Amino acid sequence: MTEWVTALLLLLGGAFILLAGIGILRMPDVYTRMQPATKAATLGVGCLLLAVAVHFDDLGIRTRALAAIAFVLLTAPVAAHMIGRAAYIVGVPLWEGTIVDELRGQYDVRAGVLRSRATRGSGTPAAGGE
Repeated sequence: MTEWVTALLLLLGGAFILLAGIGILRMPDVYTRMQPATKAATLGVGCLLLAVAVHFDDLGIRTRALAAIAFVLLTAPVAAHMIGRAAYIVGVPLWEGTIVDELRGQYDVRAGVLRSRATRGSGTPAAGGE
């Protein structure tokens, strides 16, 4: 039974990684490429490592595989956020089909400060928020 579960997890993980690769090739800009690179690739790697944990009947290997899954799940979104922020700061252009740029006028590139919508032009919080 474990062979079937392992095979299913390997196929599922490979399919997610394949979809992530196709998504990275098909998306038009760096901001939209982050979606398949983080979500699908994280699910794919998680399935592959889970297959390793199911296949090997060793507590040490299972523990390391589960720790690696937790590490990937915790670090992939942070890495994608940092890549997107760095791309925005250095001025990587948005795709021409992008409708809304919610950071335009909200981010001071020189100071590295993001103003919230609840702040007015003076930098102080607005009374009551928005």
